[in-house]
Amino acid sequence: MVELSFDCSDVRPMRFAAGPTLQFRLHVADISRTEIHAIALRCQIRIEPQRRRYEPGESELLESLFGDPSRWGQTLKPFQFASVSVMVPSFTGACEVELEVPCSYDLEVAAGKYFHALRDGVVPMALLFSGTVFGKGERGFWIEQVPWHAEASYRMPVRVWGELMDRYFPASSWIRLHRETVDALLRYKARHAIPTWDAAMDTLLAGEAES
Repeated sequence: MVELSFDCSDVRPMRFAAGPTLQFRLHVADISRTEIHAIALRCQIRIEPQRRRYEPGESELLESLFGDPSRWGQTLKPFQFASVSVMVPSFTGACEVELEVPCSYDLEVAAGKYFHALRDGVVPMALLFSGTVFGKGERGFWIEQVPWHAEASYRMPVRVWGELMDRYFPASSWIRLHRETVDALLRYKARHAIPTWDAAMDTLLAGEAES
């Protein structure tokens, strides 16, 4: 029986990808040093917001996700970030593999809201592994399951997320609006000769602040 352990040593933006993608570098080790033919590895990544402190400005932006800070003892719970798969090639003893995680800047998604609110520090993450191990021995090929308790933790610097999104959406954020809302904003822009969407929103917010 193999004795697998997993560790995440680095996370960085993927340089060339069709969309925003983070690259997690995983170190996979087998203490038994069995000849492993391949691993069909699945990884569930969770964000653990209760494992860090928040500045006042961050707390204010996180209220839409976790509610009033007075309730955070009950509402700050781990939540899903991604679920991805990778094929680990043949190795004996240990190897390293890149885990590619496509990302979204959609502020309707919990992870998008969370990352957007952070200004500094780290993002505590838990990586939970499962999958199938394919081995080769004296009696031929064999198959085992990755142990259910296999996991790793990583504290990703917030700047990594900023670098990733700035590469694809420099100085911008994305929000989803109903078509009727977009039509109303277009009419508002035209009626007031406002050149950009940002300027239209600024004008509306200024009017709300004065009322």
